[in-house]
Amino acid sequence: MPTQLQLESVSGLVEAELSSLVEIYKHLHACPELSGQERATASLLAGELNTLGFTVTEGIGRYRRFDWPGYGVLAVLENGAGPTLLMRADMDALPVEEKTGLPYASKARAMYRDGTEVPVMHACGHDVHVACLLGAARVLARSRESWSGTLVLVGQPGEEGGDGAQAMIDDGAYRLCPRPDYALALHSTLFLKAGSAGCAPGNFLASFTEVEIVVRGVGAHGSAPEHGKDPVVMAAQLVLALQTIVSREITPHEPAVVTVGSIHGGAACNVIPEEVVLQLSIRSYDDRVRDKILDSVRRICAGVALAAGVPGERAPVVSVLACHPATYNDPVLAGRVAEALRAALGEDNVVRSAAKMVSEDFGSWGLGGEIPVCMFWLGAADPVLFEEGQRQGVSLPSQHSPLYAPLPEPTLRAGVKALVAAACDLLPVG
Repeated sequence: MPTQLQLESVSGLVEAELSSLVEIYKHLHACPELSGQERATASLLAGELNTLGFTVTEGIGRYRRFDWPGYGVLAVLENGAGPTLLMRADMDALPVEEKTGLPYASKARAMYRDGTEVPVMHACGHDVHVACLLGAARVLARSRESWSGTLVLVGQPGEEGGDGAQAMIDDGAYRLCPRPDYALALHSTLFLKAGSAGCAPGNFLASFTEVEIVVRGVGAHGSAPEHGKDPVVMAAQLVLALQTIVSREITPHEPAVVTVGSIHGGAACNVIPEEVVLQLSIRSYDDRVRDKILDSVRRICAGVALAAGVPGERAPVVSVLACHPATYNDPVLAGRVAEALRAALGEDNVVRSAAKMVSEDFGSWGLGGEIPVCMFWLGAADPVLFEEGQRQGVSLPSQHSPLYAPLPEPTLRAGVKALVAAACDLLPVG
């Protein structure tokens, strides 16, 4: 755990940087970039890290599914003997129209991957993450007497739109730095007030698997359905049948979620179409549960088609489009991080957080358990609004809401303090 002297020194350095970091945050918030388009954000991050003496590599993580260029940033700062710590911030924003009314609210628009123009917003707090990472970089680069080892900072593209972490790893990120002994990240939330944090060992975030089902039928006139095999009816049966997987095939002791979020098919009311496309997400903490669910999805699809009399060559096509692992906080590492958070933010400002079924791809940096990882929640809610919501039993806007509005100054202060305190503990002097 960092010493009191270290904490006081860190606190002073954080305060000296805070106004600049708030301005950077507001700039990032006003100028968000979609997944695969993070050019300006990556350039800002890389430029800052270069000036601090990091060895910086840009352009990592070409994402082939959508033919995105790689805008990943990896920066290394060696500071004597000791362990290697990786700290990561995701950089991308969402196709959401901001409705916060803030003076620095985003008015940005961009071309989405389907070719449509969409509004863009940092509705998941990645602007907070980048600003906190920059703040930690500044403080640690200017207080090298407080830590010893190697610091690796990652600006990751494509968290929202794909497996940006895996794309960077596949593109050689771990060949550009010493193998990390630990990987650390934070995620902002309005479910905790600014100045606080939440951490816990074990399951933290669920895995995510994106599945597409193409239900293929035989087209016909709407007046003569007997001449076709209706994929709309089959798709409707599938939507209901898929919900029985978790309730009837998975033990209640293993959390899992199957959500059909998109269904598209047909163009006219009097035409039975050739196919209907379903898109669904599967979430779990255990890979065995995920694999069992996938097997069940395939079995149910085949069974529905067989029952409808669909020819074998027109059986449904089930494709896994994206998959990233659960985030499992290494118990020993999470314990050390929680202690560092309590030292930096105060005992009463750190809670033991419950596991969530939301997903993100930070867990990929752990290489399937080879590298201990830990993610913690960073409170970002205005304390006054948070307390009012608690009294009224009303939650503040969640991530991905057009009203998602972190309170900048106390959020960034706590985030930078937390990252630096954890780094000083994990990269001790002597």
